[in-house]
Amino acid sequence: MVADGEQVLLEGSQDLQSILQEIPGATDVQADQITGAPQLVVSLNRPALGRYGLSVEEALDALRSGVGGAEAGAVFEGVRQFPVIVRYAEEDRNTPAAIGRIILESSSGARVPLESVANIREIVGPRQITRENGERFITVQLNVRGRDIGSYVADAQQSVASQLDLPAGYRVEWGGQFELQQEANARFAVVIPITLGIVFLILLLTFGRMKSAILILLNIPLALTGGAMALWIAGLPISVPATVGFIALFGIALGNGMVLVSFMDDFAREGRGRDELAVEAAGLRARPVLMTALTTALGLAPLLFASGVGAEVQRPLATVVMGGLVSSTVLTLLVLPALHRWFAPKPDAHHSLLEAEHVHPS
Repeated sequence: MVADGEQVLLEGSQDLQSILQEIPGATDVQADQITGAPQLVVSLNRPALGRYGLSVEEALDALRSGVGGAEAGAVFEGVRQFPVIVRYAEEDRNTPAAIGRIILESSSGARVPLESVANIREIVGPRQITRENGERFITVQLNVRGRDIGSYVADAQQSVASQLDLPAGYRVEWGGQFELQQEANARFAVVIPITLGIVFLILLLTFGRMKSAILILLNIPLALTGGAMALWIAGLPISVPATVGFIALFGIALGNGMVLVSFMDDFAREGRGRDELAVEAAGLRARPVLMTALTTALGLAPLLFASGVGAEVQRPLATVVMGGLVSSTVLTLLVLPALHRWFAPKPDAHHSLLEAEHVHPS
């Protein structure tokens, strides 16, 4: 016997489990087992108790003492004290029939078996009762493999909306790693634009030119390309660690871009030819750019081959950064010098206060 609410939850979780199993990427789908615990229900008959001069409290005390046990005293061993519990022998309390033969004795001396004043029955009750915010719920768990969690949940939500029919007052909520990912993405959607805006402002103050700041920021898409390609080659989904890797990659790419663009701006102010400027600046700045990329790659190499606990966080982050370093380094040395001809300052143009320290003598 299962309560109506539990039955609705049980049937709904089974239907949901069947739907989720059919969606590509789902593995280890299982719902909480909430039923299957045998229980003994004793319902007292108050009118019958009254006819024998028994109270509900007396009947419950006799049942509790005989089945669960009652403390009858204590045994002392030195300074240690142990309670003495008495109850019926196991054969006199291990079946409904045996419990029904428990004798109740009224204050008038009447001796009545429990089965004469109570209805005793066995039921299959809930194995566990879980609540959140005062509401009962059943958890259906699964692992997603071979695709990212976001796309899987999007497909699952469409299938659940069209196939799962729940009564009024019941709903499906998506939690676990997907919920954490959504919360992180919401924070990233605010933090990343603000960060890029601050970076752009700093670049503008540093170089004193809108074009130089924009050219350096163009290094970010170059880094994104390699990071996304590395994830695709490794077969890893876009996750929160991967997003953190992209953010770390932005900083490295911007640093390399600043090294190269500041050098090319100095050459342009000296009146160098555009083609000569691109080739010479890329050659001179190749060493510091490659050193930055190489030291970072060597530091992240152990994370790329990590296994065991924590690998699900370390590998996506390292994959993104190392893939982005490859594309960013190569394209920084090839694309930025080629694009600089449209962003270069005019000869003898003014320097910002911070750039003035790096002016090369003619």
